[in-house]
Amino acid sequence: MKVKLCDVNPTAESKLPALTEDKSGIGVHYVDAFIKPMNVKLEDGTAVKCKRRGLKIVLSAGAMKGEGLMRRIDVSPDPRLMLPAALQEAATAAGIQLTVEDGAIFLAL
Repeated sequence: MKVKLCDVNPTAESKLPALTEDKSGIGVHYVDAFIKPMNVKLEDGTAVKCKRRGLKIVLSAGAMKGEGLMRRIDVSPDPRLMLPAALQEAATAAGIQLTVEDGAIFLAL
């Protein structure tokens, strides 16, 4: 079952390190702005949470939970490439399918 989780935050792009005073190396302001709308409760009552803790992205949906790392060297120094890789790693570890298409984030449990 594929469910629309949320729309991609359009203001996240304005938080990229090139446009802000972000010296984190991973674009924490962009990452935080991107994942904040992902914290929702689905229609069936399942709570979906996505948090950043340092370099770690933690994604949970109900009892399923997975972690992914922001890999600057292995993936890219660009947060727009680094974050989707970390989200996919966390989703795979949790047994969830996560897709971003047409400006929205979809979840399949």
